[in-house]
Amino acid sequence: MAKSDLIVGLDIGTTKICAVVGELSETGLVDIVGIGTSVSTGLRKGVVVNIEQTVQSIRKAVEDAELMAGCEIRAVYVGIAGSHIMGINSHGVIAVKGGEVAQRDIERALDAARAVAIPGDREVIHILPQEFIVDSQRGIADPLGMAGVRLEVKVHIVTGAVSSAQNIIRSCHRSQLEVADIALESLASAKAVLTEEEREIGVALVDMGGGTTDIAIFANGAIKHTAVLALGGQNLSNDIAFGLRTPVASAEKIKIKYGCALAEMVRPDEFVEVPSVGGREPRRLSRQVLAEICEPRMEEILALVGQTLERSGYKKMIGAGIVLTGGTSLIEGCQELGEQIFDLPTRIAYPRCVGGLKDVVNSPKYSTAVGLLRYGTEKEATGRPFSRDNESGWFNSVLARMKKWFSDIS
Repeated sequence: MAKSDLIVGLDIGTTKICAVVGELSETGLVDIVGIGTSVSTGLRKGVVVNIEQTVQSIRKAVEDAELMAGCEIRAVYVGIAGSHIMGINSHGVIAVKGGEVAQRDIERALDAARAVAIPGDREVIHILPQEFIVDSQRGIADPLGMAGVRLEVKVHIVTGAVSSAQNIIRSCHRSQLEVADIALESLASAKAVLTEEEREIGVALVDMGGGTTDIAIFANGAIKHTAVLALGGQNLSNDIAFGLRTPVASAEKIKIKYGCALAEMVRPDEFVEVPSVGGREPRRLSRQVLAEICEPRMEEILALVGQTLERSGYKKMIGAGIVLTGGTSLIEGCQELGEQIFDLPTRIAYPRCVGGLKDVVNSPKYSTAVGLLRYGTEKEATGRPFSRDNESGWFNSVLARMKKWFSDIS
């Protein structure tokens, strides 16, 4: 299979690393042709802390994906998360030359919006247009060709620590992989699970991963707010390991198979076999004990999400409710607990709008990897950020930023 036919999304998570290989079908859908996963041991709370272990995990996941897809993977679209991620809203205003909005005017407006003070140890990851305003006409998605003398753009700028991005790229390079682009994980997940109607009405995506919980708020078809909480399913596993006095690996399995976010949903006659440490005999405990350990932590995570939504100022715009995805959202009772805490309609989301081997990625834990695949498909279809046809404006600055990262670590 030719390299140009393939797009690969690589989700480098705290608990697992997942590579999903896809190709664009004639229907416009992305067909899944391969997937590989491996246990992640080199990350903590979404940030690389051991490059060598991360490289080994990436290689294992990529090799499995290559085997299933029958191809060689050379370039990947990678996700980035972690508490270092920050999102800010900005706007830019310019005068339109010639009375008609041209592509150059759009780029100048985006450049003006980008001119905000950012510390030297941080770098812009995304500049996401929210709306354009031509003269006094608001809510314009694409102003190209419109008549007017004043162009204003509102954008959401996502920034992250340069070192964290460089460590992700370094890990990929040591795995003999090129990084086509880096994307915010919640933005990628949104591409995999949200509908156009939800984006338009207003929705909050909550991606509950192993080390982080990523939040993205959409309204009127555009992204309004992003945030990352340094809490996830790994905290839950640690609580279970401590509370039940069992190894962390066993706690992870117990969480996945028997965990429940609401103790009231568990019947009194349900029991769980719990492995002991130090070679002692396994114990048989009531599942209600497990649920009583899980519920406070899940309640804490979702309550912090609720506080983030309140502080963002956009909670009243979330007409379509809350969409939960990510591996931790699979715990029984998560949706019901979410509805209690948020007092909003809540659903568990699975990857959508993919073809091919879609059954193998039909789980919330693959939302980010599938979303990165769709992100890569859109980037390659529009020629951004690596278009050779466009050598000016902020598209070129994004390209320069990526080149700088690559040169700094080579």
